[in-house]
Amino acid sequence: MAPALSGVATALFVVAVTGVTLVVHRRSNEDRAADRYRTYEDYTKFNRFEGDGGGGVVDNLIVDVDEFSKQHGGGGGPIYSYQHWSRLDVDYEDQEEYSWRSSVFQNVSYTPAYNRSAGWFRIEGDAECGGTDHEKRDRVKQMMIHAWDNYKLYAWGKNELKPITKRGHSGSIFGAFDLGATIVDGLDTLYLMGLHKEFDEGRDWVERKFTLENVGSDLSVFETNIRFIGGFLTCYAFTGDRLFLEKAKYVADKLLPAFQTPTGIPYALVNPTNGISKNYGWASGGSSILSEFGTLHLEFAYLSDITGDSVYRERVQAIRSVLKEIEKPKGLYPNYLNPKTGKWGQQHMSLGALGDSFYEYLLKAWIQSGHEDEEAREMYDDAMQAIIQHMIRTSPGGLTYVSDLKFERLEHKMDHLACFAGGLFGLGGTTLNNQFSERYMEIGEGLTNTCHESYIRTYTRLGPEAFRFNDGVEAKALKSQEKYYILRPETFESYFVMWRLTHDQKYRDWAWDAVQALEKHSRTPNGFSGLKNVYLTDPQKDDVQQSFFLAETLKYLYLIFSDDSLLRLEDWVFNTEAHPLPVRGHNLLYRAAASSNAP
Repeated sequence: MAPALSGVATALFVVAVTGVTLVVHRRSNEDRAADRYRTYEDYTKFNRFEGDGGGGVVDNLIVDVDEFSKQHGGGGGPIYSYQHWSRLDVDYEDQEEYSWRSSVFQNVSYTPAYNRSAGWFRIEGDAECGGTDHEKRDRVKQMMIHAWDNYKLYAWGKNELKPITKRGHSGSIFGAFDLGATIVDGLDTLYLMGLHKEFDEGRDWVERKFTLENVGSDLSVFETNIRFIGGFLTCYAFTGDRLFLEKAKYVADKLLPAFQTPTGIPYALVNPTNGISKNYGWASGGSSILSEFGTLHLEFAYLSDITGDSVYRERVQAIRSVLKEIEKPKGLYPNYLNPKTGKWGQQHMSLGALGDSFYEYLLKAWIQSGHEDEEAREMYDDAMQAIIQHMIRTSPGGLTYVSDLKFERLEHKMDHLACFAGGLFGLGGTTLNNQFSERYMEIGEGLTNTCHESYIRTYTRLGPEAFRFNDGVEAKALKSQEKYYILRPETFESYFVMWRLTHDQKYRDWAWDAVQALEKHSRTPNGFSGLKNVYLTDPQKDDVQQSFFLAETLKYLYLIFSDDSLLRLEDWVFNTEAHPLPVRGHNLLYRAAASSNAP
């Protein structure tokens, strides 16, 4: 007599017969929020279903049987899933909602608000300028339309799209709550590309549907800030539409409880319903993370200036004060700081994951202030000098790279996330003429070239998540968990900045090569997907269209082929999610409140 089926096996059998997608959930909200820092190896370690041709075994956390059946025919090999929520997914849109939107925005008589509104940022001028490469730019625009239209069709209101299985991606950093991350993240890109009807449709969703009141678990303070507050602030600057200002303030107010710590260094996670905040359990003894609490200044300072409420600037200025006064080992900032004691955690320094955008915001806070925030510029220069001395290296083959430093040992590994640093050094070298300028520009060009090399040394000509400089290898990934590409923008960000600063044609050529690679390997009939191994001739896709693909990747590629007059670097500064914010004193769209101190 055959043994009785376990509860899990019974569920698998029912699912196999009915075709219903079942998600077996054993994850805490903290684990889910920590996914930003998980590598692909982490996913394959924790999120596995081992098909054995029979009932299979649940190895810990997540099972998505529908995907397993489709990809493996009922057995054989592991299946990796990003599903995180215990519910039955029915990802078709409410028909009444769809019909209503169609009647309004697909009506041939509909006139976009852009065509009938005064005081909005005008984008037509650059199209007539000689600096625009229309053919290549239009190709990028068509990619945006493809990504957006399929998101609308299969995942409207969800956070992200799974383009292969054609449904919403509930395993994003924001979980299964319908926060419309792709909508908010993508609005300003739609605007810049002249897709004004699509912009209006997204704005309509924000007005009618966006809320945090139903979010009963933790949100990342950092991610919520850069994607939602940053996205809303840019749309307010572009349009002056107070809806976006109100939404930015609403979200920021939900994050404020995270700042209630003995030092003023905020926690990483906050429950927007009850304000309870905490840090990730894995983060060096309950520490906060440098790249997270250090990447709030642009948004919060600007929000104070346009609302007249000083509380937001006060919160980020308190963070700045702690970091300015604290003793820094070798002049470097470790990635972890305890918000209760004000002491550094693990001695790990990085210009990639866990550190990256803190340094970016030091320079950009100075730029955003119209060069008045001299403290930020001084801290940036001091930090860069320490990084140059202790972390910037040149390979035997002549490639410049920035290595992580752990316990005073260089790892000789560079993250894709650190590929923004080419542009960071370039901006540092051109926005102020000082004794560091020439060296900054030299490093910026070198790092951008190295990141390009990491791309062209793969079969797909798309870059790996991390690459190494040891064991006779240069700018190549050695470990399986380093070989994936999730539509990241950082290399293209540096191409864009360096193009604007130098007008060296190679940066446009490199960007066009990347466009072709994305079209060849990441495009699917229903959107764009990341790749699990960029070194394979036919890499498996990860079935996620990240919201930052629309917010950052496509925006930077579009701007590379645009004239410099579209978002001049003298007038705009990009947050770390590529949402452009106006420069105070240089940009009439700053829209400071009458009661603020901003000019």
